[in-house]
Amino acid sequence: MDLMYSLQDVIRCDLCETPVPPRHCAICHIHLCEACIDKHFSDQSKDHYIVPFKLRGITPKCTKHSTEVCKQLCTTCNIPVCPLCVASGEHEQHENEDILTLFETKREIMQNDLKDLEKSIYPKYQEAATNIPVQRADVNKRSQKLTTALDKQGEALHTEIDTIIQGMKSEIDDMDAQHIAAIDRQEDAINHTIPEITQAILDLKRLLDTSDVCLVSEYTSRNEEFRNLPAQFQVTFPTFAPQDINKEQIKQQIGSLSELAFTFLLDEPRILTDIQTEYKRLYSVACLSDNELWTGGDDNILRLYNLQGELLRSVQTKSWKDPRDIAVTRSGDLVYADPADSSINLVSDTQIQTLISLRGWKPRSLCSTSSGDLLVIMTSDDWKERKVVRYFGSTEKQSIQWDDQGKPLYSSGYFNNTKYLTENRNLDICVADRDAGAVVVVSAAGKLRFRCTGPPSTTRESFSPFSITTDSRGNILTAGYYNPSIYIIDQDGHFLRFIHNCGLQWPYGLSVDSRDNLFGAEMYRGMVKKIQYYK
Repeated sequence: MDLMYSLQDVIRCDLCETPVPPRHCAICHIHLCEACIDKHFSDQSKDHYIVPFKLRGITPKCTKHSTEVCKQLCTTCNIPVCPLCVASGEHEQHENEDILTLFETKREIMQNDLKDLEKSIYPKYQEAATNIPVQRADVNKRSQKLTTALDKQGEALHTEIDTIIQGMKSEIDDMDAQHIAAIDRQEDAINHTIPEITQAILDLKRLLDTSDVCLVSEYTSRNEEFRNLPAQFQVTFPTFAPQDINKEQIKQQIGSLSELAFTFLLDEPRILTDIQTEYKRLYSVACLSDNELWTGGDDNILRLYNLQGELLRSVQTKSWKDPRDIAVTRSGDLVYADPADSSINLVSDTQIQTLISLRGWKPRSLCSTSSGDLLVIMTSDDWKERKVVRYFGSTEKQSIQWDDQGKPLYSSGYFNNTKYLTENRNLDICVADRDAGAVVVVSAAGKLRFRCTGPPSTTRESFSPFSITTDSRGNILTAGYYNPSIYIIDQDGHFLRFIHNCGLQWPYGLSVDSRDNLFGAEMYRGMVKKIQYYK
């Protein structure tokens, strides 16, 4: 019985009973198979309008001409119109479109929009919504961090003030002791002289009562000796002159608290400039200024370009081999790493000076720090170890290789030699470890802060951070190797967003100018793109 009903429910051609007819007459309201269309048209007693079966019901009856079907849509009035409406001149100057074509076109647009909403836009909003609680928690964390720093500075100032006040109190105690000692000396002298004066008085009284000329003749007066009190002194007492409390000076002593600033990442990053270099393979880019940038690639020439793509300067490496990485120092000089002779070199004017010669290690990447140090990530000659070393000039100051558990911070091995590094504004050292699928961030003291393995939805293979740089807001920007996108991560390791629609291809090197414009070096095209990603 169920089978019979299901067979009866199948839509059939109204003329020949063929199941699932592909056509429909919008005027006669009957379903037609392909074979019956001509037969249907043979009935010339009325008009016919054959439409695809799936579009049946799209063409309504005209409200003004009851025998007509609206085959077009007046897009000016946004109403369906029949041929008589169009011929009447009412819609003569209006734009008309075939109603079925318009419907199909709009449906295709809507289907694409639905797919875009479900697959791309909605997940993006979901991810952003998920990140809101994290942002709220971060507000409290950051404020606690600032409050702790202020309390620490306040305690330091209080300690310093207490120390100064205690020192001044000690000075008062010392002065009191000196004053008491002077009074004691005066008291001793007076107490010593009083018996002598008493004896002199008794002697004079006896002499005045005697008639012995010889005794009287021997008398010598001591009054002048006793006239002035012994150990007389004047005291200039210490005074305290308190300074007026200057709040501005106190604020300067405490330090400054920067303002809260909101900046917004552009939804559509903009390419401002394309600079074509002479390299077949471009590896590195470093901003000398907002208008000039150094580049290094697959030959032994380091080249300086302006934003118009004009070559300003060329420098050949000392070893005549390809440089591995480049950086610009605070003084505007260029440094480059040369694995060929295991050296770090400084380019100043036309001279090249070897700053550091390594033994047993080869430099992979380097950066110049805000303090003028050089950070170098290097590989042991046997490929088994990686470490970051800080240099002041040619003097090694710090070596960073292991975490608190004695495990390597960075991946190693013969093929795992792709490492780039940079210093963040909070002095963190950030390493793009492509082979580990992570951005590894340590403090200036070399303590591991976090490992960022990309957004939660990424895998180790899809997150392959290659080159790396940071901007003035402390955000970390890293380029994907397999996925040609720029990942933006904040200084605490939270993923912010992608830059993936700016046309970058194989972004091997990254640099940021003073205005937070991003420069991306495309390896295989030898081109540098200047990208604006902030409003």
